[in-house]
Amino acid sequence: MEYKTQGTCSIGISFDVVDNKVTNVVFNRGCSGNTQGVSRLVEGMDIDEAISRLDGIKCGARPTSCPDQLARALKQYKAQN
Repeated sequence: MEYKTQGTCSIGISFDVVDNKVTNVVFNRGCSGNTQGVSRLVEGMDIDEAISRLDGIKCGARPTSCPDQLARALKQYKAQN
């Protein structure tokens, strides 16, 4: 799935879900170290667990973050499938 982010330095996220597990997460732009870290940490994680852990994380004064945007993308994926 391709997801266009809002309110973050990252402009998009692509990922797959296989057997309800999050795989192949790639952020387009954003803070390279942080986005790579998030991608590796959620690799193979159950989609609901990833949403639970990432949902609502803020970046400084911003009301969202790259991890929060991934949670929103995963919620959108679930709603469509």
